[in-house]
Order: sequence, then C-alpha cells, then structure tokens
Amino acid sequence: MDEIKSVIAKNITQLRLAKGMTQIDLAGELNYSDKAVSKWERGESIPDVTVLMHIAEIFGVSLDYLVTPHKDVDDSGMKQRDANRKKNHIFITGMCILLVWLIATITFVVLDMVPVDMQFLHTLSFLYALPVSIIVWLVFNSVWFNKRRNYIIISILMWTILVALHISFLPFGLNFWLLYILGIPGQVIIILWSRLKYPNHNKVKTPKRKQKNKETN
Repeated sequence: MDEIKSVIAKNITQLRLAKGMTQIDLAGELNYSDKAVSKWERGESIPDVTVLMHIAEIFGVSLDYLVTPHKDVDDSGMKQRDANRKKNHIFITGMCILLVWLIATITFVVLDMVPVDMQFLHTLSFLYALPVSIIVWLVFNSVWFNKRRNYIIISILMWTILVALHISFLPFGLNFWLLYILGIPGQVIIILWSRLKYPNHNKVKTPKRKQKNKETN
C-alpha cells in the first residue's frame, strides 16, 4: 500500500510541475483544498478513483499512468507537449472570437447594400459583437484555462452589455444612463461570488480499530 502511495505521489508531483501548476492551481481544478493535494504528493493519502480519473484528464494521461512507476520521465518532452496543447487552445479561442467579428462584418456589409438607411444597425452589428466575443472567451476559459479568471471575464461582459444597451437606446432619444447603476450591485455580487469558499472535500480516513478478542479462562 505504501508503495502505491509513493508511486501516485511521485507521478502527480511530476505531472503538476511539468505543467507549471502549483498545488493551489491543481486543488482549484479539482475543487479540493491545497492541503489535500499536499498530502497526496507526500504519499500520506491517496485520492479516490473518481479524483484520480479527473487528475488524469487534467494532465492528459491515462489512469494507468498515474498508478504505474516510471523510471525515466521526460519532463522536457512533457512540457513541450503541454505548451503545444496550450498554444492550440489559444489559437482555437482566438479563431472563434475572430469568427464572431467576421459574422459582424458580413452583417455590416449586407446591411450596407440595403437601399434604406440602416446606419444605426451597422453600428449594432459591431456593438454586440463585443459581448458575444467575451461570451466565447468565457466558455473556452472555463474549459481550457484558469477558471478563476472567469470572475474578471464576467465583470467585463456585464459592463459591455450595459454599454451596448445604453447605446442601442440613444437613437430613440432615450438616454438610459441609469443602466450603469445596475452594474454596481452586479459587480458587488461578482466580487462576493469570487470570495465564496467551497466545501473542503479533504476526507480524512480514520483507520478502523481492530478489536482484540480477549481470551477468557
């Protein structure tokens, strides 16, 4: 049992360092405490199977890899592979955001071809492309990047939506500047949300006490 603990501890530590993550980063991905991760890496305890599967998914390895000893681990190769994967994720995110602006540009060109004056709609095509782009960023950040950054992205999204709504009403002679007041409690809620402490899933397993049978004369 101690041997498997040592193997898992070594593999988790090597994979985490190769990916450039801290124990806090890994704990955040797993919704566990950094103390739990520290215990795993010291070989004091073992994550359950579901957590091991999640760890394997995060590092892009199999469950068998985590429980198998590896004599020679090519850290440089692993770092390069992880760097390439991260670059691909950034490129995909960027392409999707550019796709949003491409659609907005196409919409602008199509509306410009209409004989009726639709200059206001031209503006809207680009105006609402901004919050849509941020939504795309939020989705990909939640899947591939640091989820703690979501609070910042959500804040930016909220304010861009308020700006878009404000500008949308201006051609109708409606200056709803009071919309920005809604952003104040919204921002406070986002800040408080980011401060929430999630339940500690670090379950300490207490060994069962062995009952000794007393011999009676």
